[in-house]
Parts: sequence; structure tokens; C-alpha cells
Amino acid sequence: MSEKTNYSGISTNLVHAGERPDPVTGSVIPPIYQTTTFAFETNESIFDLMEGRSQGYIYTRYGNPNYTMAEAKIAYLEEGENALVLASGMAATSTAVLAILKAGDHLITHTDIYGGSFGLFYEVLPRFGIEVSFVDFSDLTQIEDTIKKNTKVIFFESPSNPSLKIFDIRKISALAHENDIRVIVDNTFATPYNQKPLNLGADVVVHSCTKFINGHSDVMAGAIIGKADYINECINIFRKLGGSLNGIDTWLMIRGMKTFGLRMERHNQNGQKVAEFLSTHPLVEKIYYPGLPQHERHELAKSQMTGFGSVMSIEVKGGQNTVNAILNRVKLFTRAVSLGSVESLITQPVAAVHYSVPAEYRKLGGITDNMIRISVGIEEVEDVIADLVQALDIP
Repeated sequence: MSEKTNYSGISTNLVHAGERPDPVTGSVIPPIYQTTTFAFETNESIFDLMEGRSQGYIYTRYGNPNYTMAEAKIAYLEEGENALVLASGMAATSTAVLAILKAGDHLITHTDIYGGSFGLFYEVLPRFGIEVSFVDFSDLTQIEDTIKKNTKVIFFESPSNPSLKIFDIRKISALAHENDIRVIVDNTFATPYNQKPLNLGADVVVHSCTKFINGHSDVMAGAIIGKADYINECINIFRKLGGSLNGIDTWLMIRGMKTFGLRMERHNQNGQKVAEFLSTHPLVEKIYYPGLPQHERHELAKSQMTGFGSVMSIEVKGGQNTVNAILNRVKLFTRAVSLGSVESLITQPVAAVHYSVPAEYRKLGGITDNMIRISVGIEEVEDVIADLVQALDIP
């Protein structure tokens, strides 16, 4: 990782961390290293690099200058020792757990979790002899009662996707560490602008950088942040599994991170205002947004978050026809999966992201058929609300 930047503000650091003008041309913006391989002056110099006597790059799956810049910025954001960027959030999640788990080990997670992560834990890990338990993370006793001698990882999201549940990172981490278990937190929804799990006791943070970190719906990427020795093991796994970013996407993500602070300030403001509007609408039966006082864990959210982001879910009165009518009437919103981008997105979780999650697990996680997930962008909030007003005006 590059040297840390020590300016006082997040935006200042994100503009400058991990990069400097190109030493060859003086270009203020570092170039895209769109290359698969790197040249060496001598054969001996390859041995020097491979045996740790020198630093450099040999093959992009093993590292790339664009990776190094992006990793410096993400490690700075999460206040971690080091970071690894990968080709997607799922590449990050799978690599993060496989750097710890082996056949015979046990992982504990929850049901109201991103559909891709659920699929990894429910379908894939058991094929490799890794046991997985799904419990309600709102109840610390359930987690404690599920811990076994072979439990090695506790993995959770807070806020969760799509139910926006808030879990106590401090208490869960303390419980895990009493039992020599490592804690991995998916911080995609909250972002390091609003929450820093490593400072709350977690061991590892993962991100789908496709979302808020990049923030422009044009890059698919992921990241793992943690202690340097653990990231080294992730690198070992990652190099064997693949999942490499390309230079262009990494460069775009670096560009996206330079406006991260500005975007998150607007996302937080817009999200709060939209949630407050929706909380009073007669068609909205329930709203899930931790920034609202009526959220069941609002006080906990305030204790571990500095802002509440721009993703929320609502349950609307009526059945599928009502959901269809609302989603078909939006004009400014885009009907699409994903979240955390500059444009506002809207989707029905059971129609796409959580479509493959078995019904009994959706029920346990509070993922209902009349739930709509909303990701508020950085547009003028009056325009966003106006679109929701007309979409919810069902005859």
C-alpha cells in the first residue's frame, strides 16, 4: 500500500491518497495501466521480485499500479492496514471467507442478506464441506447459541439488504473474539463515510465497490480491507481463483472515489428527506430506514453510524398489482437492480436480487412480496419526491 495521506478532510485525502503526477510525463491524472504483463531488465530481477528483494509488478492478476492506487484510497477510507481490490463484490466476499475457512469449518450469518451472498453461503460453501448457519442477528443470544467449536467466521451486513436491519457491531465482535472467531462486515450500504466497522471491533470489511464507492453505475468491483497479514492471505487465494479487475475499471473507480465525500453528503441528505416523506404516505404500510426515529434500532444506528445513506425499503398496501403499478409509473427513477449510484434506482427485491432465495428464508429475513427497495441518487430531492408522489398516486 502507498503512504498514508494525513490531511484533515476525507475529500482532500481521497483526491490525493495513493497517487502522484506521472513521473514520466507529468500527467496530473495517473495513466490507465491496461496491460497484462510487465517487462524486466534481467532474468535475475524477476527472482528479486518474486523473492521479495524488490518491489514491482509481474502480471496484472498479481498486481497493477492502478490496483495499488485504489487500494490505498479504500484502506484509508476504512482505516485498515491494507486492502485488496477485486472484480466484484461477490469476488470480495468469496475470497474474504475462503481466506479463513476450510472443509469442516462453520460460518454464521443471517437471512436478510444480499441474494448473491446468500447463494454463496447456502449453495456453494456446503459443497466444500463448510457448514453455514442462518440466525437472527438482532438477538445476540441466537448467535451465541449457534457458536460451535469449529465456528471460524461470523459474517453480516449492517444495514442489511433489503430489510435495513441494524446489528450491534461492537457486541457481535466482542462475542466472536471471546470464541476466537473472526468477524467480517459487508459495509456496502453504510459506506465508510457513515460507518467504520474496523473501529467498532470487526476484523474485516468487504464492499461491493460497484455501489457507492464508485457511484456511477459503470464499474463492477469489490474490495476487502483488514490487517496486512490477512490481506496477504486474501491475495494468495485471489491469485488462484482469479477475479481480477482490469485497468480501465480500476482507473474509473479511482476517479469515482475522488467525489465520494461530496456524493455521500448528498446521498445522506436526499435519503433522509425521501424517507421522511415516505413515512407519512398513506399507501406505505411500513418503511425501513435507520435514520427515522421509528426504526426499531434507530438508537443503535446513531451509536455506530454518522449518517444513514440513501437506501431504504418500503412495504406498500396491496398485492403484486399495486407493486407493479408503482414501479411502472416511475419516470425519474430507473427500474433496475443495484444501488448507490448518482441516479435513483427502484426495484422489487423478490423479483430479482432475492428471487432465488427460498421463500422460508425470505420470510425469516422479513423480505416480503410487497417490499420495494429504493436507492436515492444525487438528483434534486424535490424532483425525486415528485416522482414518488405521482408513482404512488394509484387510482
